[in-house]
Amino acid sequence: MAVKVLLITGDAAESLEVLYPYQRLREEGYQVDIAAPSRKKLRFVVHDFEDGFDTYTEKPGYTWPADLAFSEVDPAQYVALVIPGGRAPEYLRNDADVQRITRHFFEAEKPVAQICHGPQITAAAGVLAGRTTAAYPALEPDVRAAGADYRDGEAVVDGVLVSARAWPDHPGWLRAFLEILRTKAPAA
Repeated sequence: MAVKVLLITGDAAESLEVLYPYQRLREEGYQVDIAAPSRKKLRFVVHDFEDGFDTYTEKPGYTWPADLAFSEVDPAQYVALVIPGGRAPEYLRNDADVQRITRHFFEAEKPVAQICHGPQITAAAGVLAGRTTAAYPALEPDVRAAGADYRDGEAVVDGVLVSARAWPDHPGWLRAFLEILRTKAPAA
């Protein structure tokens, strides 16, 4: 039986922050299920940094099907959780099922990887307080307001939580996450 990892996301998620961990975890032998508000084709975006802009720009990205809806997720079937960034966490954080799912992983001390705007979800679920996390730098005040310590780093590890600022941090972020995941729940 395959060892399963859950990735929660939605429309306007950053393409690289969904597809890089999805493919990298599959390469390691994990089954990765993508959950979203509903079973549908998701529309991701590409965030880039351009000269003359004060913040990132956004362009249409890849599309990808969601395997299941949040309401269908039994988090007990999964060994780890991945929370990509982009704009999706901004609205997903209000979903009661997303909060239920997220709390399960922290209460069970299962590995969680979050990146970019992902801490908006863990903050809304009430599991970020007392932790140390990276996030997209503009979220530093939000992280602190949630009772957590912000760290500007590519792979910030706090127990089973591994976080990063954005997609340029992928190598360090996934390397640190996989070290924890391989120890806690090796792929079959």
